[in-house]
Amino acid sequence: QVQLVESGGGLVQPGGSLRLSCVLSGPNLRSYGIGWFRQAPGKEREGVACMTHSDDSTYYADSVKGRFTISRDNAKNTVYLQMNTLKPEDTAVYCCAAAAYASGSSTKSYDYWGQGTQVTVSS
Repeated sequence: QVQLVESGGGLVQPGGSLRLSCVLSGPNLRSYGIGWFRQAPGKEREGVACMTHSDDSTYYADSVKGRFTISRDNAKNTVYLQMNTLKPEDTAVYCCAAAAYASGSSTKSYDYWGQGTQVTVSS
């Protein structure tokens, strides 16, 4: 069983930055692919940024390319999502997810989910 706990959300002005953290606990974490997803009110959950377990190759949704960066610190069992140049349309609940050998942005590829952290971009 893998547990994930997110932190770092909050209220930020347009153009600002936030860094989300996702701390993982459980066995064999290095074999897990990680994804960051978000869900805005009235919208489906979408994959924002994902990282494979094997070569740390990454995927980004077109809407966040060049603004968001996913990274991981294996020594701390933590995955980060650095979000820059935030826009009001980035407002959502952000969740991290994990699964053994996962890749890609489909929610169906991930078995374990955190509770989420709210990100609000507003002036």
